[in-house]
Amino acid sequence: MIKRYSLPEMERIWSPENRYESWLEVELAACRAMHELGMIPAADYDEIVNKADFDADRIDEIELVTRHDVIAFLTNVAEYVGPSSRWIHYGMTSSDVLDTATSLQLRQAGELILTELAKLSETLKLKAREYKRVICMGRSHGIHAEPTSFGLKFALWYDEALRDMERLRDAIATISMCQLSGAVGNYAHLSPRVEELAAKYLDLKPVNISTQVIQRDRHAQFLHVLAMIGSLLEKIALEIRHLQRTEVLEAEENFAKGQKGSSAMPHKRNPIVSEQLCGLSRLLRSNADAAMENNALWHERDISHSSVERVILPDSCILTHYMLDKAITLVDNLLVYPENMLANIEKTNGLAFSQALLLHLANAGLSREDAYRMVQSSAMECWKTGRPFLDLVKENAEISAVIKPEELSAIFDYNRYLQNVDYILKRCQII
Repeated sequence: MIKRYSLPEMERIWSPENRYESWLEVELAACRAMHELGMIPAADYDEIVNKADFDADRIDEIELVTRHDVIAFLTNVAEYVGPSSRWIHYGMTSSDVLDTATSLQLRQAGELILTELAKLSETLKLKAREYKRVICMGRSHGIHAEPTSFGLKFALWYDEALRDMERLRDAIATISMCQLSGAVGNYAHLSPRVEELAAKYLDLKPVNISTQVIQRDRHAQFLHVLAMIGSLLEKIALEIRHLQRTEVLEAEENFAKGQKGSSAMPHKRNPIVSEQLCGLSRLLRSNADAAMENNALWHERDISHSSVERVILPDSCILTHYMLDKAITLVDNLLVYPENMLANIEKTNGLAFSQALLLHLANAGLSREDAYRMVQSSAMECWKTGRPFLDLVKENAEISAVIKPEELSAIFDYNRYLQNVDYILKRCQII
């Protein structure tokens, strides 16, 4: 695990102490349900509630002998409770405790991630507003296309972040399940009513049906949503990496005082955080793939999923939380260079207006084929000679026969590319 990089709250969720605390919470909820249904005498229930506890080091010590973590846990709890502990884990199997407790941990982790995702979305919203009137070159295939608003980049990411928040809320609800159905999921030794009551106490939902485990499509959905969040962060980071290239330099990561970019070249300012985010997103996707592999198990259950989940569940939660924290700082402190954006637009000497000219010719009555041929002729000459596109258009007899010189200023106007920005931002509920 990448535990040393995790934030404190997330680290606590996946600590051994919180894992055992979650196990105990599930066992106590089951005991409470059994007591209310008249199965556990009041005296025994009081003993359980007042004395139940655990010691993580002692559990580890017992597990060296039992080679079974849940039995080691139950043995340690019994050392605190005494004879009344016979009711703890009554009619249950290990996966009842493990899977329900994992639901509690994943819900806790999911809510922390949701909080960070909300912070990122708010940061993106503010940046979209700040840069809505800043014009930059839009690119397709990495090649200059037409100018656009730099703020729309942030708006696009904001809109996706909202979808990720909705997906995560749904995934949290999907994973927030309680199962107390016994060895093969048929409630042979414990009434389904115990599960229903315990689920209510834990603020979970009882499963409709299970085997010996809560079905792993739920966990796969949760991890795939985390991978989707990682994909958004990669999308943001990849754009910043491209914009920070020396030949572009329209935006770059903040470079702190005293920071160094290379052991060999003192001039280097590298997009290291963006590169980290792009790399780490691959781990989230691979963990999501592993979660898919866990869904198909032998018969009512095997444990091929268990060893995998001990890695992928905490790692993906910790990693997503960490990545969001880094992404928020990255976006919030991003250095933006509008003057370089305009300079890059003008590198092609006005070719960005080729579509505007094409449409104006078509609107004047020319066929699209003729208009395209006429504009492309001047555009290719511009590419070849580097002469201003506007000058070449004025010299084009075919175009001049259709468009008056005074009309060209309206065609070669950057404002057309910003005229609907507010409309888009309103549709995204940014302004």
